[in-house]
Amino acid sequence: MNNAPSTHHGGDVEQVRCAVLTASDSRDLKNDEGGDTVCARLKEHGHVVIHRDMVKDDIDAIRQAVMDRVDSGMADAVVITGGTGIATRDVTPEALQPLLTRSLPGFGEAFRQISLAEVGPQAMLSRATAGVIGRTVVFALPGSPEGCRLAVDKLIAPVLRHVVGLLRAR
Repeated sequence: MNNAPSTHHGGDVEQVRCAVLTASDSRDLKNDEGGDTVCARLKEHGHVVIHRDMVKDDIDAIRQAVMDRVDSGMADAVVITGGTGIATRDVTPEALQPLLTRSLPGFGEAFRQISLAEVGPQAMLSRATAGVIGRTVVFALPGSPEGCRLAVDKLIAPVLRHVVGLLRAR
């Protein structure tokens, strides 16, 4: 058995530069509790929020906002809150899917599993998703503050430094 220290996490980064977008037609930055929660939780975990904005619940608008953040090269991660439910205006997963160079289906699966334990069967209505666009990881979360807290604290924060380290190493 090899007892040498693992270098698997040797490329983990110290701090991740995050862009936070809220997909909503009914909120603005003054009443965006989900976006506030994402920003606060990311900062609590030692990351930097370099950009925060609102985007309409519109496929083209969401795609443009995400690609603006990715193409700028400034953000290591983009976190979108809102638009992941089943209402007709919820289009965030449809907006992201064709942009992803790699899908991370385990994120949505894990989010729904954890949500099931905390909120019950409504968890199956979530279409939370994640993936990679080039060297940027993208997470799409529900708009609820509790869903955002759960996703950041239980899933995103524990792996974010490692994910970004892996993406930078390619």
